[in-house]
Amino acid sequence: MNFFIIHGVYADPNANWFPWLKKELEKRGYECSVPKFPTPLDQTLESWFRVLANYVDKINEESVLIGHSLGAAFILNYLEKANKKIKAAILVAPFHKLLGIQYDEINKTFIDKEFYWEKIKNSCSRFYIFASDNDEYIPFEVTKEITKNLNAELNIVANGGHLNAKAGYDTLPLLLEWIIIDLE
Repeated sequence: MNFFIIHGVYADPNANWFPWLKKELEKRGYECSVPKFPTPLDQTLESWFRVLANYVDKINEESVLIGHSLGAAFILNYLEKANKKIKAAILVAPFHKLLGIQYDEINKTFIDKEFYWEKIKNSCSRFYIFASDNDEYIPFEVTKEITKNLNAELNIVANGGHLNAKAGYDTLPLLLEWIIIDLE
């Protein structure tokens, strides 16, 4: 099994809980990649696909893609386009449409569209969502909608905000526990 952690808007591989999770997975003998995507400058779906092109040969049926916020929307786009299946997708604080917030314009190329949910589901064996009940950016109704569209397992973190460092999450033990119990 190998892992890919996909950051979100205004983030990078050293943000939030990404370095911690990478270290924890590597301690267990897994390969874990955390690509750096362009944001906010040149942040488009096309530019992110160009970065991912450096990794696609490593993505296979034993891969787990983990995306935070816009990273989750990027994973949905990848699965919609991919012609191969992955083991699992873990979407943390995900969204799939415009939210009426200040980030809509910069996120537009990722989410201002209709997703082909059946194609996405056929590209991935299992979907898991980790979300908060009080995310300041993503309404809980959006979380429920994406969970339903993917037939995903929903894990709710009470009062977790956006599940980022600003909300106190420079580690995410619940996610690691779940990986150890459910995927190993």
